[in-house]
Amino acid sequence: MINFKEKANLIWQVADLLRGDYKQSDYGKVILPLTVLRRLDCVLKPTKQKVLDFLPKIKDKSDSAKDLILNNKSGHNFHNRSKFDFEKLKDEPDKVAANLRNYINGFSASAREIIEYFNFDDQIERMDDPNSDILFLIIKEFAEIDLADMGSMEMGYVFEELIRRFAEQSNETAGEHFTPREVIKLMVNLLFISDSKTLTKEGIVKTLYDPACGTGGMLSVGEKHLNDFNKKAKLEVFGQEINPESYAICKSDMLIKGQNPSNIKFGNTFTIDGLEDEQFDYMLSNPPFGVDWKKAQKIIKAESENKGFSGRFGAGLPRINDGSLLFLLHMISKMKASGTRIGIVFNGSPLFTGQAGSGESNIRKWIIENDMLEAIIAMPDQLFYNTGIATYVWILNNKKSKERKGKIQLINATGAKDDELIEEGKRDFNRFYEKMTKSLGNKRKQIIENGEEKGIGFITKLYGDFEDLPAGEAGNQFVKIYPNKFFGYQRVTVEQPLLMDNGELKIDNKGNPKPDTTKRDYENIPFLREVKAHGRVSLVPQTIEEYFNREVKPHLPNAWVDESKTKVGYEINFTKYFYEFKPLRSLDEIKADILALEESTLELEKKVLK
Repeated sequence: MINFKEKANLIWQVADLLRGDYKQSDYGKVILPLTVLRRLDCVLKPTKQKVLDFLPKIKDKSDSAKDLILNNKSGHNFHNRSKFDFEKLKDEPDKVAANLRNYINGFSASAREIIEYFNFDDQIERMDDPNSDILFLIIKEFAEIDLADMGSMEMGYVFEELIRRFAEQSNETAGEHFTPREVIKLMVNLLFISDSKTLTKEGIVKTLYDPACGTGGMLSVGEKHLNDFNKKAKLEVFGQEINPESYAICKSDMLIKGQNPSNIKFGNTFTIDGLEDEQFDYMLSNPPFGVDWKKAQKIIKAESENKGFSGRFGAGLPRINDGSLLFLLHMISKMKASGTRIGIVFNGSPLFTGQAGSGESNIRKWIIENDMLEAIIAMPDQLFYNTGIATYVWILNNKKSKERKGKIQLINATGAKDDELIEEGKRDFNRFYEKMTKSLGNKRKQIIENGEEKGIGFITKLYGDFEDLPAGEAGNQFVKIYPNKFFGYQRVTVEQPLLMDNGELKIDNKGNPKPDTTKRDYENIPFLREVKAHGRVSLVPQTIEEYFNREVKPHLPNAWVDESKTKVGYEINFTKYFYEFKPLRSLDEIKADILALEESTLELEKKVLK
């Protein structure tokens, strides 16, 4: 692999030329579009003269016809018919602005449209200053940077490294633009593993969609994975992106790789579904954590109320300051009846935020009761560039295999258990991640990519094996499998009688005791409870009455449940399921440690006072 950081460093050094003329937060407005242009320039270089030589032969053709013919001559889905390239732009320093515009206008329509999303002409005008040669100097420096030897994967890394740096300069959230590649590789592995036999068929065509595609990392890794698996298979990729710069970068990548760039749509996925009538075989996404959907509130609420389950948001709406679950509902609406698999990255909030009856709980309820949630993988912290918080990969499938039906698999890939063992000297490696020699923003860890017993390979194996090992066995610290009902509960309202001054019950018109609202309480009663017998744990159903008689009545004999207020909720308290109680140390051990500490302190005092 070409060292993408070296290339990114070369481009970053060019950005220093903007110092004084631009604020650091605006460097990306110049550098990102020029990086795209230089990339296109390098890709077209081998066939550029061939295109120019053929141009006079088709001078009477329409522009659309010229595009088709010259694309064929270039060997790509695009071409450039201008006499200029980056080398020739250097030859006329006093005309560089006009010539650069001529060069940009020489691209075929599909490539020109990409550059337009950068609004780069505004920057050309700004830098075209007779008292400054800044535009010429930047073009000259870019002409020295060879991007022809970069594969799509490496080029994606370059763009993402630049975006991260520019975002840090302007205190923006770089993580909104992309996902670490090793996280994507893991998600792609999990998504494709169940279809390994199908994907080996010759000529197989599948579709992959990302509703928040950023610079296209998810789509690129998915495509490469399938191509490595089966050279004769084809993965058509689709996406939508709200950030114009990220959209342009993603679309340029699709153009270079020979994908259909029109499959990438621009705009807010919530308000304008650019692929409204499409359904897909696979979907991957890392939507922004805690995204506010206030600006789209009117449209989203109208669709929810008017279309219900025939639209995207019939299951419920989450709180206004966290629209993560809206992305998932949007993706579910694009599942094929024949079967679709979804992988999506969330923070912890969608697991448990919202009590019974809330939008979040109702969404979880709908997903779980319709048996779409297949697995959740808890990831190590400090994996992402803009946050160190815990993250979770959700895998959904509307056509589960027989053994997975009615069950949800939880995989604890945080590495917490390994950390403890390392500290105790019982294990010399971590099963899931390795610490980076140099952090990137908040990213200080990366999932191990090589080997079947570590990192991506190990997590994929745990998922594929689908084994819930008995307590005490080594794998049990990593995997739990529960029936869907395990995550459901009934939220009941517990009332106590209102007493008069003389201590007697206050009765309503129907002869029932009136409730004392000041003593009203609530209980979350799980559908299933854990029962230990003969060293094993079993899950048994329980009714509200059973729970109430066992847990409440002994303490509040006059209390009752107002059944009219009962609501059903669902939550996934991931950490709780993998918690292992550690007994406290004995008083003798603590006393011995204190005495030893006191003794060592006295010895130090004696040395100091000598």
